[in-house]
Amino acid sequence: MNEYKIILKTISIISLLGLVFAVSLSITFEKSNPLIEQNKIEFKTKLLNEILDGLDYDNDLIDSYISIKPNELLKNKTETNAYLAKKNNILQAVLIESIAPDGYSGDITILTAINSNDEIIGSRIIDHKETPGLGDYIDQKKSTWIFNFNGMSLSNRADLDWRVKKDQGTFDYKAGATITPRAVIKSVKNTLIFYKENRELFND
Repeated sequence: MNEYKIILKTISIISLLGLVFAVSLSITFEKSNPLIEQNKIEFKTKLLNEILDGLDYDNDLIDSYISIKPNELLKNKTETNAYLAKKNNILQAVLIESIAPDGYSGDITILTAINSNDEIIGSRIIDHKETPGLGDYIDQKKSTWIFNFNGMSLSNRADLDWRVKKDQGTFDYKAGATITPRAVIKSVKNTLIFYKENRELFND
């Protein structure tokens, strides 16, 4: 009987401790969640502004977007947001996310800003798993390679220009790491094609 009481008491204590822990965890989450969400917004705002590179706009970028359904050109597997930069309610630029699925180590996520002249303001690598020290030079934190897209458009560059130098194009590449830049170049070019073919989406 005494043994039964001891077991019952132990179970009660463990249950009570579990309940206290769960309540504490819930309170901590409720307090920290708004801060986490605010940090996410601040990070995204900073990234969008960095790509726009001083473009004059007066709307709230985070709240100005359209949803893009999965698309063959952008290779997005789920809906993504395309952000709209406006001045006096006139569209100045769009920021479109795309995925290069044919990177050496898998998907490469890219964000590209296009101005009203259909030219690229800038592109940034958002996420990748390319080999450190070899294919990761596409990342703006590692080199300036990604800035070669600045000012490019479908009309001011020939098709051949959208290739690495090894393929008679204009983009530098690292020996032994041509798969990665080829994937990024193709994805950014397809983003311009998507914008050209779906311009009405952004001007409603």
